[in-house]
Amino acid sequence: DFYGFDMDKTEKQQIIDELSQAFAQNKSVIVMTFSGLNVADVTELRRKITQSGSDYRVVKNTLALRAAQDTAVAKLASHFAGPTAIVYTAGDPVALAKILTDFVKTHPAISFKGGVLEQSVLTPAQCQSLAEMPSKEVLLGKVLYLLNAPVARLAGALNSPLMKMALLLKQLAEQKSK
Repeated sequence: DFYGFDMDKTEKQQIIDELSQAFAQNKSVIVMTFSGLNVADVTELRRKITQSGSDYRVVKNTLALRAAQDTAVAKLASHFAGPTAIVYTAGDPVALAKILTDFVKTHPAISFKGGVLEQSVLTPAQCQSLAEMPSKEVLLGKVLYLLNAPVARLAGALNSPLMKMALLLKQLAEQKSK
């Protein structure tokens, strides 16, 4: 069984090892309630998460807790109660949070329990507000603009006297030709 209920010890250990590796390698892990979704809803959510380069798993809480040992996800131990889904990414945590927040808006049966971002614990509210941040690309664009603006102003300032001089010379040449 996929969720870890009817597995032998070897299968359970394999899931624990896979999750432990995922928890250690991914900078963002979000824990959510998982109930009240039909197969079509789960398929839609899983597709969106996978398209963003992230992963989604539903496993037995005891297996997730064992996998979380010695990782930052261990800080979320109290959230592994009841039906639980685990979503994680090594990519852009903002993009993942946006997907999850949009899905939660249209499927109120699920919600954020908490998360970990770069070793820091996130509350459910912080998981949602993560979705409101600009994407990594937008932030990089802003940084590049801020770095480029002084250079552009300097180039403009250096060119300004030269432009004025060229215009003055052009006017003088026009006056002399008259």
